[in-house]
Amino acid sequence: MDTNESKPDAGAINDDGLEPQAAVPSAVPRKKWRRRSIVIVSAVGALLLASAATGIATAAQVVTTDSRASSGGTVSGGTTSGGTTFAPGRQGSGSFGSRTSTAGTSTGTAATNAQEVGVVTIDTVLKYQGAEAAGTGIILSSSGEILTNNHVIDGATSISVTVVSTGQVYVADVVGTDASSDIAVLQLEGASGLSTATTDTTSQAAVADSVTAVGNAGGTGTLTAAQGTVTALNKSITASSEGSSASEALTGLIETDANVVAGDSGGPLYESNGEVIGIDTAASSGSSTVTGYAIAIGTALSIADQIETGNATSTITIGYPGFLGVEIGSSTTGAISGATVGGVVAGTPAATAGLVAGDTITAVGGSTVTSASQLSQLLGGYKPGDSVTIGWTDTAGAAHSASVVLVQGPAN
Repeated sequence: MDTNESKPDAGAINDDGLEPQAAVPSAVPRKKWRRRSIVIVSAVGALLLASAATGIATAAQVVTTDSRASSGGTVSGGTTSGGTTFAPGRQGSGSFGSRTSTAGTSTGTAATNAQEVGVVTIDTVLKYQGAEAAGTGIILSSSGEILTNNHVIDGATSISVTVVSTGQVYVADVVGTDASSDIAVLQLEGASGLSTATTDTTSQAAVADSVTAVGNAGGTGTLTAAQGTVTALNKSITASSEGSSASEALTGLIETDANVVAGDSGGPLYESNGEVIGIDTAASSGSSTVTGYAIAIGTALSIADQIETGNATSTITIGYPGFLGVEIGSSTTGAISGATVGGVVAGTPAATAGLVAGDTITAVGGSTVTSASQLSQLLGGYKPGDSVTIGWTDTAGAAHSASVVLVQGPAN
């Protein structure tokens, strides 16, 4: 899989770990937010993400306020009412609240030179969330194709990738994502002659096999290696939202006792011969025991191959989304059916059209909007640069309509 060309389109904001904000800063703050895994494992094995999210509508998704919970109680600020502690999706402090990971400190050692080959650190700017995030990835092609977790780049408006073995820094574009499988493929601009990761798609991991999880632990930009063993195979874990029937399931995972921490996501899980057997993806937290999960490399590469075809599916999004620029509220206004605007991002098509907080979007491209999810679905049919007519009703009950040209949105 070798690509020198970034492909247009698709993405969404998922502001996990940040408090809802009415205003979006015009400049990116200096605070570093460090992304952990897509979900957090509870004591009973269900994977859940402690989050308080305000969504911004893009062509791919509309995200409303989202709180994730376990069967032991509601996850809020990283602790369930049942007493079990969960690490949040990001850690840090600042104007967006404090979210400190209970498993954010790695007990690993510095990665060896051999473990650094074919590995990159990933830093993202999430402009519309006023934050930054960090993670890891592996190099699949000499021309700069990168494999990582979708949640590492979710919401990113710009992505910077550092090849650890050389220190060379590149701008990265999103080739495509599969949020349901937590896989993303990036392409480095102007890259050539890169050393690739050595992957093992033929051997089958076995329980008690020695493994090493390597990643950008803590978002420091320095790779750390955490040794462990395979504790189980073909594990299935589920992320579900409190008060919602929707869920995210990851299957066929490798379970390990290696100390996977914030920033390791997207990094390699090495087997004893130094080949990559999995992609670090999720981990539990609380007490002194950590259970890590990795996507089997064969599965990850198969999804990457599908992304490389450039064909969007019900789960695969190609490139970046068209971006309208409205934050979607969780309720409707009066008896008006549609998607209520919770806020408008300055400088976006929505702001130019005159949409404001409290308005209710009732139509997209001539199709009626009855809910936030339907708005997401309708916008999903458009790309950056497409012109689309938006209909809405203001708080006084007056109807409005305007044609807007969608801009490039953040990664999904």
